[in-house]
Amino acid sequence: MSEDISTGPIKTRREGHIIEVTLDRPKANAIDLATSKLMGDIFMQFRDDSNLRVAILRAEGEKFFCPGWDLKAAADGDAVDGDYGIGGFGGLQELGCLNKPVICAVNGICCGGGLELALSTDLIMASESATFALPEIRSGTVADAASIKLPKRIPYHVAMDLLLTGRWFDVQEALQWGLIKEICKPEELLDKTWELARLLASGPPLVYAAIKEVVREAEDMKFQDALNRVSKRQLASVDRLYGSEDQLEGARAFSEKRDPVWKGR
Repeated sequence: MSEDISTGPIKTRREGHIIEVTLDRPKANAIDLATSKLMGDIFMQFRDDSNLRVAILRAEGEKFFCPGWDLKAAADGDAVDGDYGIGGFGGLQELGCLNKPVICAVNGICCGGGLELALSTDLIMASESATFALPEIRSGTVADAASIKLPKRIPYHVAMDLLLTGRWFDVQEALQWGLIKEICKPEELLDKTWELARLLASGPPLVYAAIKEVVREAEDMKFQDALNRVSKRQLASVDRLYGSEDQLEGARAFSEKRDPVWKGR
């Protein structure tokens, strides 16, 4: 059973343990301060709702995923350094303790802050028609989040090429560098994204939480220091996992040669 809710420029659809968040701001799906705050509220609710396990971020229409910041709104008074709300720009870039998988479905143009928003998710599915760029250099500004994230995701020289030139690149190049998980036909993008989301939603939520926290906390740590924190249960999600019903269920299901039933506790 699904539940659809529309709140201004954002639509949400819930089905089981999955929530689909759709950006719908014609005609380019640019994000202003009000939309960013709304997205932050929605993703915070997703983070804190124990019944939700996976989120999908997508955009309405075929031509644009998101070009990032709404320059027209800025011209009307929206400050570029204003209050983006919980989670920062688009509700995801700075949302703390988000220990659940988020999948992005990219259709059409994905550039600037839109690409930075996609980089804030865990897995990116993309349409054959998707195109990408970080054109901030051409307007005399810096793609701040991308400058931090991109060199950690793809080879340094490739990231610097994209940041320093602002050039466009297609979905095949995005796949080549590992920015996206899969290329889909436009008419199959949403179905394949939901297929992936359902696969993740059927998995062990406490393990996903531990994976995301370990990856996040270990980013700036030496290997042995990070491993010690995990083995000594010094990360909250790891400690919860090791003392959970789900871990016992995993072992029992394996010994009984059956599929485990995950409860998230």
